[in-house]
Amino acid sequence: MEDEGKYRATLACDGRYTSFTFGDRAIRFRTSRALLRYIEVKEWDKGYLVVTAEYDGAAAPVEEYIDLVPILQDLYYDPQAFLGPIREVLVA
Repeated sequence: MEDEGKYRATLACDGRYTSFTFGDRAIRFRTSRALLRYIEVKEWDKGYLVVTAEYDGAAAPVEEYIDLVPILQDLYYDPQAFLGPIREVLVA
């Protein structure tokens, strides 16, 4: 039986930064100061995330969209090589 954990990435919010971690690699990028936390990952599609997030001052959770491909390109990562093995993304 395969170890499913090795195909799982995590998404987290820490202050003004979002972190996306897969295996031994983590990328961080700036987010809104009002972002309190990610609640759930609704969809994962090869670098494109649809998430539910909680914001300070917002009456209800907000649906957000994150495209990791341009972020990875700006960091000189090969998006296909980095994102290809990921099957699932969870909120940390």
